[in-house]
Amino acid sequence: MPNSRRSVSRRGLLMAGGAVASAVAVPDESHALARRTAGPTGAEGDDAWRTKIDVHHHVTAPAWVDWAEREGLLRRQELLWWARWDARSALDVMDRVGIATAVLHPTMQDRYRTPAQAKEGLTVVFEALTDLTHEHPGRFAFLCPALLDHPEVTTWALRRAFDDLGAVGVSVKANYNGVYLGDPSYDRFLAELDERSGVLFTHPLDLPGRPPGVPTVAGIPNFMCDFALDTTRAAVNLIRTRTLDRYPRLSVVLPHAGGFLPHIATRIGAFGDFCTPPIDAARVRDYLHRFYYDTAGPLSPACTLVATAGADRILYGTDWPAASADIITGFTGPAVEADHAFTDHQRRGIYRDNALRLVPALKRACGTT
Repeated sequence: MPNSRRSVSRRGLLMAGGAVASAVAVPDESHALARRTAGPTGAEGDDAWRTKIDVHHHVTAPAWVDWAEREGLLRRQELLWWARWDARSALDVMDRVGIATAVLHPTMQDRYRTPAQAKEGLTVVFEALTDLTHEHPGRFAFLCPALLDHPEVTTWALRRAFDDLGAVGVSVKANYNGVYLGDPSYDRFLAELDERSGVLFTHPLDLPGRPPGVPTVAGIPNFMCDFALDTTRAAVNLIRTRTLDRYPRLSVVLPHAGGFLPHIATRIGAFGDFCTPPIDAARVRDYLHRFYYDTAGPLSPACTLVATAGADRILYGTDWPAASADIITGFTGPAVEADHAFTDHQRRGIYRDNALRLVPALKRACGTT
């Protein structure tokens, strides 16, 4: 497999994902960049530069894959690149770009057929994730996956993950069967999170009404455009239903720089009277400054996001292994480092401090007091 980035097509690098990442050479300047931009954490020697917190790191635990295959939920040979996670490759990429701690988002948690199977599957996931955090102290934290189509299981999972296992937040899809976040049917779940001052990390998938994986537009993968629209729909619905007003202790992180939301905020305010109930421009501006946004994707020019939300609402995220090492070092990193919209102080916040302020439990997970 070639080591030169120039000898591998951009599409090939993306589609190969984690498999390519361990073989693609990260340029020396990217490694030096990470060392230069990350501040000290009190660690000694070569680890002092490694300070970033990656809030958007997908994991399909190998132990869960074994279980799911036995249950007939998947066929291992059909798994795509982003579901072929392993700790060695993950840690290698983290070390290359200066990531101290990755927040793990469990994937493929929407395949369960029954509540009993969902509870058994989550038990396997929790065991695998807690094993990882114990085997690699300070390197991993994890989110509790919410299964909003199995509300009783979700309540059990929240108690287990937060009260017993040290989860730092919750991962949830933008919609379940076409019902988007903000819908009243999810109020019980949101109330439970609000009681815990919880942090909700959303993530998009294919748009509802489409067969999974089938492109909406021939020749254009759904993650290119549809994912951003899925996130945008969820965000606008959260604004429309005043979710953060009803649950003021709840924090919501929108991936991929908020999808299209920062770019169409003025449009939403201008045409908000056509929504039911109406959305006024002042509420849109308010919510733009209440959401959090990550840099996975990679980030579009930051001036739009900084102007509409503020740099203190932006968190560093890589989207590993859906995004390969080449994408992370060639696009995601420079989008923060080279963008003149950011000051050095703001970069420090994006790389680490904003996440620690938003998720205090990360201080324990990172071994930071």
